[in-house]
Amino acid sequence: MAAALDEAAGTLLAVWEAARERTTSRLSSAQLRAVMVVEQYDGINLRRLATLTDMLLSSASRLCDRLVAAGMLEREPGRYDRREISLHLTPAATRLLSELRADRRHRLDQILTGMSTEGRAALLHGMCEFDEVARGAAAAAERLSVLQPAGGLIGDPPAEPGRIPPTDEPPVARTA
Repeated sequence: MAAALDEAAGTLLAVWEAARERTTSRLSSAQLRAVMVVEQYDGINLRRLATLTDMLLSSASRLCDRLVAAGMLEREPGRYDRREISLHLTPAATRLLSELRADRRHRLDQILTGMSTEGRAALLHGMCEFDEVARGAAAAAERLSVLQPAGGLIGDPPAEPGRIPPTDEPPVARTA
C-alpha cells in the first residue's frame, strides 16, 4: 500500500512543484517552507521557526535575513520580551502564497475534472483522514521532542545550572 501511494503521490508532488516553480521561483524550498510556517504561526520567534523547519538556529536566522531582504518577512520586537524577535509576513509574501495556492488549485482542478465523482469523493475522504492522522502524529512527536536546554521536557521545572536533572532510572554504579 505504501509503495502504491508513494508512486501515486509522485504525480501530486509534480503538480505542487510545477506551481511552486511558476509562482515562487525566486524563493528556495526552505524559504517557502519558512514563509508558510510564519503564515501559520504569525508572530513566531526564531527559535520556534528553527524547530518547526528542522534547522539550526543560525541557519534559520540567515534564512530570515534573506527573507527580510527579499521583502517577504518583517521582524519586530516581541510583545512580552523585547529581546525576542517576532516574525510576520509582509503583504508581498501574503500575495505570493495566494498566487501559489490559486495556481495549485487550478492545476488540481484540471486533473480532478477527468476523475469520476466517486473517485473525487474517495480521494477527498482518504486525504482528509490521512491529514488528520498525520497532524495528530506530528503534534505528538513535537510535544515529545521539544526539550529545554537542560534536557527536560517543556513544563518540567528548569534544572539548576551544572546539575544533571533527575530521572526515573536507578543510579548506575561506576567501576574503576
